[in-house]
Amino acid sequence: MIPVPEPAGPGAFVHPALFYSDLPGYVAGVGAFVRESLSTGAPVLVAVPGPHLEALRDSLGADASGVTWTDMTELGRNPGRILAALQDFADLHVSRAARIVGEPIWPGRSPAEILEATRHEALINTAFTGRPATILCPYDARGLAPEVLADARRTHPTLIEDGLDLPSPVYTDAAQVSADCDRPLPEPEDEPPRFAYAHGGLAEVREYAEGWAYGTDLTPARRGDLVLAISEAAANSLSHGGGKGTLRLWTTGGPGAGVVAEIHDSGRLADPLAGRRRPSLASANGGRGLWMIHQLCDLVEVRALDDGFTLRLHMATP
Repeated sequence: MIPVPEPAGPGAFVHPALFYSDLPGYVAGVGAFVRESLSTGAPVLVAVPGPHLEALRDSLGADASGVTWTDMTELGRNPGRILAALQDFADLHVSRAARIVGEPIWPGRSPAEILEATRHEALINTAFTGRPATILCPYDARGLAPEVLADARRTHPTLIEDGLDLPSPVYTDAAQVSADCDRPLPEPEDEPPRFAYAHGGLAEVREYAEGWAYGTDLTPARRGDLVLAISEAAANSLSHGGGKGTLRLWTTGGPGAGVVAEIHDSGRLADPLAGRRRPSLASANGGRGLWMIHQLCDLVEVRALDDGFTLRLHMATP
């Protein structure tokens, strides 16, 4: 029988990683967690990649109607969008402790996506501290690289493996894991020009980005999304990043073909959860620009290094 972790007490947050080796083991382990959660009357959200979602739904039969289902390949295409969705679900059921299955990392994810998803897994522990909720995260022990599994052990206080539910001996503080994710970004193959901007130059940033985007394969709607995301990032530079910044734009080919916008300034990210939590309407700024950027882009790479703050925004082309 697969152990189902229980909160240590009122207000406790439980965040285990479940290591599985094949689909039957996945369905058995995650299915046991879902069934036990439903039996207690807990609200249940299952956010996993499509094929796993269908297998779980089929295995639950009539019980599947009591679950909120979300395809993680859509919700979590940009890992920076996942946390807010989990918090939104928990907030809808504030009188009961939510039970959630979240699988943000699966075979086939790009290295850049995996890194930002690892950051997400660490920040869950910060965002849900003190909240009575359980988030179970399955990991493919055969399909994922050893370093990805090693990071899973660092981001989850509890591990479920070989039928045992034990504390992770290498669990690491979220701030440290997030800092470890701030690795230098790889340079594009061809050095793109840098467009410098400063106070009063936001309109020029938009004009420059708009003119460049017309030469890409983005649809008109996605061109508008890209320009809006760049404008929000540049506005953050002017307000919080030293009053100036630079913009670089380029395209990528191959299976992950798309466009990339990189915004760099001398700012610092005071709140690692900025943009990952839904901003409050009452908040003066509250990461509203970063929140919008995460909603618009297919991937957002965040780097807070000694030389400043960098956002690398990705949008796929048809």
